[in-house]
Amino acid sequence: MAPPKRDIVWLDGLRGLASVLVVTAHICRSLAPHLIRPALSENGPSTFFQLPFIRCLVMGRSSVAMFALVAGYINSLGPLKKSRAGNADAALTGIARSAFRRFGRFMIPAIVATVISWLACQFGAFKIAKITDSQWIRDSSPDASNSPAGAIYDLFSNIAHGWLDGGNKYDPVQWTLTYLLKGSMMTYLTLVATIYVKARWRMLIFFVMFLFKWKSKDWKADGPPALVGFNVFHGMLLAEVSIDPDIINFAAAHPYIQAVTSASLIILGFFFNSYPEEHPSWARWSKKMDNFGNAMFPPGSEQARVYPAMGADAIATGIMFNPTAKAILSHRFLCYMGKVSWPVYLIHGPLIRTVLTWVLFGGSVRPSGGKDDQGHDLPPGRLPLAKPWVVMLAIPLFYVFLYRAADLWLRYVDSWCGRVTQKIEDLVFRDDAKVEKPVLLS
Repeated sequence: MAPPKRDIVWLDGLRGLASVLVVTAHICRSLAPHLIRPALSENGPSTFFQLPFIRCLVMGRSSVAMFALVAGYINSLGPLKKSRAGNADAALTGIARSAFRRFGRFMIPAIVATVISWLACQFGAFKIAKITDSQWIRDSSPDASNSPAGAIYDLFSNIAHGWLDGGNKYDPVQWTLTYLLKGSMMTYLTLVATIYVKARWRMLIFFVMFLFKWKSKDWKADGPPALVGFNVFHGMLLAEVSIDPDIINFAAAHPYIQAVTSASLIILGFFFNSYPEEHPSWARWSKKMDNFGNAMFPPGSEQARVYPAMGADAIATGIMFNPTAKAILSHRFLCYMGKVSWPVYLIHGPLIRTVLTWVLFGGSVRPSGGKDDQGHDLPPGRLPLAKPWVVMLAIPLFYVFLYRAADLWLRYVDSWCGRVTQKIEDLVFRDDAKVEKPVLLS
C-alpha cells in the first residue's frame, strides 16, 4: 500500500499553523508577557490563556522545533524515495543541487528583510518602539547608527553575525535561521552518507542520530539555543517511516491501534508544549513537569526548550498516522498559510515594531517623569498601551495586513530571490549535472 502522491500536503498546513503561532507568541510577549508563566504569581490564580493546552496558542518555541522537523522530513523524502527505488545516483544529484540551492533561497530573502529593517531603523521608524511600555518591543528595536559610515558597518556586521551566531539586532527574530540552515545541512550530509544503505539499516541510523542529539549539547543551557538536530533527525526518521510499506500496511491493518496511538501522541504533544518558559514552580501541573524533567532529561537541560521540542515530535508523529488530522491540515486555507509562512516569519518582527506599535502606542500620551528630591526634571515615562477596544480592533486587522504583505513578498521578493539563486546555480554547476525541481521549505 503506497502513500498518496500528495500525502505531504498536510505539512504545508502544519507549517502555516506554526508560523501564525510564532506571530501570536511575539504579540503576546509584547502586550501580555505574563502569559508565558503558568500563573499570575506563585500559588496564585491562572488566567484562561495560562492553563495547560490553552496556553499553546501563545507559546512559540515549539514552532521553531516544528520548522526543523518539517525541514528534515521534506528535504529527505525525495532522496529516500529514489534510494528505495534503486536510483541512488539520481538522489545524490538532487541532494547536491538542493544543498546548494538551500543557501540562496534561505539566505538571500533573510538578507533582504534585514536591509529593509536596517533602513527603517536609520530613518527613525523604531523611535516610538524605543519608548513604549513593552519590554519585548523596546529590547528588539535598535537605535539608529551615529553616522552613514557607521550605519553601513552596522548593516554588514549584523548580517554576518546573524548567520554566525544569531546576533542580528535589526531583526532578532532571525536568530533561528542559522540553526535551521545548519539543520538542513545535517539532513543533506546524513543523506549522502546513507543513500546507499539498506532502508531498514538507514532507519536505524536515523534513530541512533536522534538519540545522539538527545544526549548532545543541544539540550544544555550553555549550548545552542535551538534543538534543531533533535527535531531534524526525527523528521528524517518520519520520512523513512512514511514510505516503508510494512509500517504502512501494519497501520492500515490495525486502525484502532493507529487511532488510539495517534490521538494519544497529539494530546501528549500539546501537553508538552504547555510547559511555561518562566516560573514553572508557580503552578502544580508545571511543577510536576519540572520535577519529571529534572529526573528524566540529560543533566543541564533547558526544559523550556526540551519540552516544546518533544511536543513537536509527538504532534507530528501523531498527525502522520491520523487521516482526519491530515485532512484538516490539508485545507486550502491552512495550505495557503503554509505557502506564505516563510515571508510571514521574515517580516512579522519589523511590522510588529513599526505598524502595530504605531497603532497601539503612537496615539498615547507620554507621562511626565516628574521631579527628583532636588527638583530636577526626571526623564518622561514610557508610552502606555492604547485602550482595550483599540487593541481588540487593531490586532485582527494587523494579521490581515501581515498576510497581505507576506503575499506580496512571495510574489515579488521571493520570486526575485529564486531567480537570482537559479542564475547562480546555472553559473557554477556543470552542464552534465541533471536538473531537478526542488521542494523548498521556507
